[in-house]
Amino acid sequence: MKVADLFAGVGGLSQGFIKAGFEIEFAVEYDKEIAKAYAFNHKNTVVYAEDICDIDINEIIKKHPFIDVVMGGPPCQGYSQKGKRMSIDDPRNFLFQQFVWFVKEFRPKYFVLENVPNIITTSNGYFKNQIINAFEYLGYQVVCGVLNASDFGVPQDRRRAIFIGQLGHLEIGLPVPNGLKTTIQDAIYDLPFINSGAGLEVADYDKKPFSSFQQVMRNGAKKLYNHVATNHSLKALERLALIPKGKGKEVLPKEHRTKSIYSGTWSRLLEDGIAPTITTRFDTPSSGRFTHPILNRCLTVREAARIQSFPDTFIFEGSRTCQMKQVGNAVPPMLAYEIAKVIMNNENKTK
Repeated sequence: MKVADLFAGVGGLSQGFIKAGFEIEFAVEYDKEIAKAYAFNHKNTVVYAEDICDIDINEIIKKHPFIDVVMGGPPCQGYSQKGKRMSIDDPRNFLFQQFVWFVKEFRPKYFVLENVPNIITTSNGYFKNQIINAFEYLGYQVVCGVLNASDFGVPQDRRRAIFIGQLGHLEIGLPVPNGLKTTIQDAIYDLPFINSGAGLEVADYDKKPFSSFQQVMRNGAKKLYNHVATNHSLKALERLALIPKGKGKEVLPKEHRTKSIYSGTWSRLLEDGIAPTITTRFDTPSSGRFTHPILNRCLTVREAARIQSFPDTFIFEGSRTCQMKQVGNAVPPMLAYEIAKVIMNNENKTK
């Protein structure tokens, strides 16, 4: 089955769908540096590194006439978390409207739309109902809900709203939690224990995998990529050295306490727990709970990628800032895989 990945980022959704047996026919990503990284990791996919609003959809259809699944996470800014009812026709939702337009023109068997959880609950479901109505008008029946990646073996508390639509009669539901649980220790403790400022973009493993998650992540990998630690300031290192395992900023003396407003700042990840949502600033202890459980530094790109469930064979390209953006904005591939399986299993059942 062929897939179009819109607002693709570096390809977290694509990774999960490929693992489930899908073929990513084409992807659209407006950030050229991220699109380059997507193309590097998806050699068989045509990548359009341009604004989706500038694409000639008729030309795209000529080149890719048969698409079974349209998926993506378009920004939906024209709704309020404060109860004010905004419309999907709000001008701020033009990117969401482009997603609907692609579904209308391609008429895929299925679509998958992912977004922030609040899109379902805002204004007592008003915006959610508008989204469903827009697709029902096109002939799709829709199921939606909020999924947490941690319920599917991802070592991270990451919640996403998922809409799955099927043309005609809806035969599928959202994936059901599979019971897999992965801790931070399970996820990253086989990676070299490097200090602040250390590491290489291409290195060797120094330990064998000791968890099933590590074995899956390392499958097929000959080298270790993107495992470079941020070079923290002396002040930051002094502060981190004062925080013992399992603790956070609450133990810091008054002169070391900062005014950072983010939850979990200057706090260590719990090795027997899971991470909070990985953001695009996981290299900074003042941006959230991104400090290594036992080392005086924040996560490397590879460690954050592991927590997002990207395999080690996936290589993040570009500047460090861009790499962090690629990781932080992605849909966890293991979550995407569970969504993809629901669709593929239904297809196999009907053959």
